[in-house]
Amino acid sequence: MSESIRQIVLRNPVHILSFGFGAGLSPFAPGTFGTLIAVPIFLMMSNFSPIIYLLFVTLLFFVGCWSAGHTAKALKVHDHPGIVIDEIVGFLITMLFVPVTWYWIVLGFVLFRLFDIWKPWPISFADHHVKSGLGIMLDDLLAALYSLLSLHIVIWSVKIL
Repeated sequence: MSESIRQIVLRNPVHILSFGFGAGLSPFAPGTFGTLIAVPIFLMMSNFSPIIYLLFVTLLFFVGCWSAGHTAKALKVHDHPGIVIDEIVGFLITMLFVPVTWYWIVLGFVLFRLFDIWKPWPISFADHHVKSGLGIMLDDLLAALYSLLSLHIVIWSVKIL
C-alpha cells in the first residue's frame, strides 16, 4: 500500500473506521484481517441481548455505507481492498444467533470468507452493479446472509444427530 494512502487513512477518523481501525492497511489479505477484527467485536457484543446486537449491527451497517463511500471518494477507488468495515459487519451478521464457541466462530469465519471471495450470484451482481458506499457494503451483506444460513444449517444438523 502506498505511503500516501496510509497517510490519508491515518489522518481521518472516518477512514480509520472504514479501514477497520488499521486492519485494512495490511499489505496482504486485508479482508481477512478485517474479518479477524470482527471476532473480538462479536465476542463483546454476544454478551448483550439479541435486540441490542441487531441494533448495533444495523447501525454499523449504515455507518459503514457512509464511511466506506466517503473513504472510496477520498481515495478515488471504488471498493478499495483496504476498506474492511464491510467485512466487520459481514462477520457480525454471519454470527447472528450462533452459540459462542470457538468452533462455531471458526466455521463462521471460514464460511464468510469463502462466500465473500467466491461471490456466487447475487453477490457477484451486487459487487459489479451497485456503486457507492451501499455497493461496498451490499456484497458483504449478501455473503453474510449465505454464511449465516449455511452456518445455521450445520448447527441444526449437528443438533439432530
